[in-house]
Amino acid sequence: MKKVAILTSGGDAPGMNNAVIAVINSAFSNDMIPYVVYGGFKGLVEGEIKKVEPSDLKAIKQNISRGGTFIYSARLPEFKEEKVREIAVKNLKEKEIEALVVIGGDGSYMGAAKLTKMGIKTIGLPGTIDNDIASSDYTIGYFTALQSITNAIEQIRDTAESHNRCIVVEVMGRYCGDLAINAAIATGVEVLSVPEKYLEEEEIISQVKLRREKHNDRSIIVLVTEHQYDVAKLAKKIEATTGIESRSSVLGHLQRGGVPVSMDRVYASRMGNYAIKLLKEGKYSLAVGIIKEKLVSFDILKAVEMKNPSREGLIQIYKESK
Repeated sequence: MKKVAILTSGGDAPGMNNAVIAVINSAFSNDMIPYVVYGGFKGLVEGEIKKVEPSDLKAIKQNISRGGTFIYSARLPEFKEEKVREIAVKNLKEKEIEALVVIGGDGSYMGAAKLTKMGIKTIGLPGTIDNDIASSDYTIGYFTALQSITNAIEQIRDTAESHNRCIVVEVMGRYCGDLAINAAIATGVEVLSVPEKYLEEEEIISQVKLRREKHNDRSIIVLVTEHQYDVAKLAKKIEATTGIESRSSVLGHLQRGGVPVSMDRVYASRMGNYAIKLLKEGKYSLAVGIIKEKLVSFDILKAVEMKNPSREGLIQIYKESK
């Protein structure tokens, strides 16, 4: 195998740049020619594929501390269509590129798996802040997002304490509560609702009321994962029911940006290097991960189907420590 392309797909995540740089450097170290695809699968279809020259490395390395992805990302729902994927495969084969490293979430993994069936050797790296890919203990971007959320809650706490308020904070995670659970442990939030331990609105209100009456808390943070509530309406309901002045805050995309923390950089670099090693060994259609600090790989379609282990232990730690 002589040529390998790299793309980032789906939502950006801090550390993606480190993974891309690791793949490029490892490719050169293993006598492969790396290419980058600008704009994810969309760029692959549009032919935005550029060969990386050794002279490019100095400029590329400057992205090592940047968030986001310097080769950009885009969503392309049409990639599910075979005729669209055929264009992508044609573009790769015209440049005699045999392999593709895809950095993204489960949707990106599905796209990579379908390309494998069409003759492209693919490897998937878990790039998503949500930590919702079970084939790795942690995904690229998760640690940075967790730190950003922790910092935001601490700042929100200052205002809540000053004004004697309850503030409902919504964080990302889709249907995985890892960001919220660990941020709750890190910051001592008073009320937590995640997909793994969902609270009805009445339960949240009851817990808020208890914190004010029993613990005399001036600041009460209600931390929830997205897609569960209309947090603005929930805050109004809390205020109307308890008499406690309440507000809401949706942290939004600030969680996805920012300088990647060291752990994201290290994990991303390790996984990027491992992707090239697997390709050199003739192994592909695999999802790379790190489990118990060891590099692992799984069939990419099985990785998509894997379920996250129970978070009950973490939730119990939160309950006992708040």
